[in-house]
Amino acid sequence: MRTAEPHPKDRLLATASRLFYAEGIHAVGVERLVSEAAVTRATFYRHYPTKDDLVAAYLAETSRRIRAAVDAARAGKPPREALAETMAVVGDATCGEDFRGCQFLNAAAEYPDPANRVRQVIEDHRQWFFGVLREQAAELGHPEPDHAARVLVLLRDGALHGGELDDAETVRTTLRRAVDDFLPA
Repeated sequence: MRTAEPHPKDRLLATASRLFYAEGIHAVGVERLVSEAAVTRATFYRHYPTKDDLVAAYLAETSRRIRAAVDAARAGKPPREALAETMAVVGDATCGEDFRGCQFLNAAAEYPDPANRVRQVIEDHRQWFFGVLREQAAELGHPEPDHAARVLVLLRDGALHGGELDDAETVRTTLRRAVDDFLPA
């Protein structure tokens, strides 16, 4: 039995996700996306009126997957374990064979204008992650949950950059340990 061919919009998004992450957003042109996704230019523009619309969709889908992973990692766990598992999701990302840093930080480097739609998707994701960490720090009784969340976001950012340069397992272990070091019981 043959499986159904993915919808052209889904093929475009999957192709863009693979190429943007591996090679950089501005390095990949519309012609290459169209060719590798096996769609026409008209199909591309029907689903994504601009390349930036496709970039925003790529980042929104990345955010959706990360949110689902964090939700699953936290589900039913006490606050300290939930926070450690949240940071472990970040650490686990650095262990992938094709790891090339954070999709959001990589995209931000290519889109410096904070008013750009792509930057707005990045900001939405960062605010969500900050909110998760703030909520968890508050549940643990941290006297300054906003500060705790900001520190952990910076730790996340560093891990997602350094994870490509350092031993991934060490990065992963360090992130887990940071919860105990920064938020002692």
